[in-house]
Amino acid sequence: MTAFLRAATLTNFEQVARECGLDARALIEEVGLSPRCLYEPDLRLPAASVGELLELAARRANEPGFGLRMAASRRLSNLGPLGLLLRDQPTLRHALETSVTYMHTHAEALSVTLVESGDLVIIREELVLEGGGPTPQAIEMGMCSTFRVLQLFLGERWQPRLVAFRHAAPKDIHAHRSVFGRHISFNQEFNEIVCNAKDLTAPNLGADPVMAQYSQQLLERDVGIHAKMSERVRRLVVLLLPRGHCKVEVVAQHLGVDRRTIANHLAAEGTTYKTLVNSMRTDLLTHYLQSGTKTLSEVALLLGFSELSAFSRWHKNEFGINARDSLNKRDTSFAD
Repeated sequence: MTAFLRAATLTNFEQVARECGLDARALIEEVGLSPRCLYEPDLRLPAASVGELLELAARRANEPGFGLRMAASRRLSNLGPLGLLLRDQPTLRHALETSVTYMHTHAEALSVTLVESGDLVIIREELVLEGGGPTPQAIEMGMCSTFRVLQLFLGERWQPRLVAFRHAAPKDIHAHRSVFGRHISFNQEFNEIVCNAKDLTAPNLGADPVMAQYSQQLLERDVGIHAKMSERVRRLVVLLLPRGHCKVEVVAQHLGVDRRTIANHLAAEGTTYKTLVNSMRTDLLTHYLQSGTKTLSEVALLLGFSELSAFSRWHKNEFGINARDSLNKRDTSFAD
């Protein structure tokens, strides 16, 4: 059975290939993939072809750290809906457990397990590809992506107890040491990152349980190649709203298209960008009202409004009632 990966796994491929003097599109076509994978993150790609592509690029560039360079600057947003869910978990342990449960939605070929060993937690990863060929670049890219998640929670200076790989060491491991630190080992039984268990218990002060619940609902929907433009836009809106960057131009940039393309597709689906954003805001507002844990000012920011007055005007236009009156009617104890 063919295992697939989201095309988002190739984030930064074109950039790193260019830095190494390679033609990314030519390499992609050489392994039988479509150039669309460079700008359609939800495109489903055969995992074996992705593994072949990375090995080919590393070999042509004579760059043993090719996969590491692709993953070194990644953020949670590169994981799509899964990244949204991880972002709002209460602790790193919860995030890792969530990754174990839902990693298949991002990369079917990648399995992640957690192993408890005394005061240590071991994160093990395995990539199973059709044909069973060697895939050190894909493994290292996946391990580096996990390492980045750990550092996003624990800080850039955090270091693991050990990073181990099943494959043999390349001739030059400078790139590996610059990413993972000094404690690296090759020719081991497992691909794994060894951490202190106590590191996983620190609270995530930015976690939002309402957004976590909402993100999980999005994640469990169809996120494949056949997702409608409206679904793809909604998934980005929920990511961008709390950061105040939810403009159609920004969404278009993430999708690799222009705003006119988004407008045309949404029109064909019987909706508009403004309608989708308002619908998302209404859904999230309902969740926040039910939770009763945020002030009006906090809700305004989470819904993408820079000022409480702008949120109040939007609420009045949408519902014909002041936001505070709406809260009182719902008997919700918000306070500014």
